[in-house]
Amino acid sequence: MQTIENINQILEQKEAVMLYFSSPSCSVCHVLKPKLEAAIKENFDLFEVVGIDISTSQEVAAHFGVFTAPTVIIYLGGREFLRKSRNMSVDEVVREIARPYEIMTS
Repeated sequence: MQTIENINQILEQKEAVMLYFSSPSCSVCHVLKPKLEAAIKENFDLFEVVGIDISTSQEVAAHFGVFTAPTVIIYLGGREFLRKSRNMSVDEVVREIARPYEIMTS
């Protein structure tokens, strides 16, 4: 189980982080997560993907202002860059990350 402290430590140590908030009862979460993880790994070498179950980590979800699943929060250089909830496509997330990621890593 993830804690606020260990997530904050990851955000401080890694240049690019994706927080993926899901729930066991969310069917979209289970379909989207493996596709999104594969696309992130394929396109962005430096990304750390952190999965958070909002049903068991309610304090973590509240700390990050997440109240629905799935929610994806992308951090670049320690700052929140992108937040998507519910309706999102893998291509859309990859497209929105590509340019700033390229600038950050060049």
